[in-house]
Amino acid sequence: MPYVNVKVAGSLTKEQKKKIVEGITKVLEEVANKPPSATYVVIEEIDRDNWGKGGKLLSEK
Repeated sequence: MPYVNVKVAGSLTKEQKKKIVEGITKVLEEVANKPPSATYVVIEEIDRDNWGKGGKLLSEK
């Protein structure tokens, strides 16, 4: 049972989330022979004020 956690800065549209879930599920099916019915994909949208890189918040870039 694959469990994939995707974290992104900012927000995504419902269509973008759908494509991400479909794509990850398809790759796991094709590469690892995992059935789609057993694959979980969780998308976490992180506010850019709560994520930093290189000593700065992403919202500051």
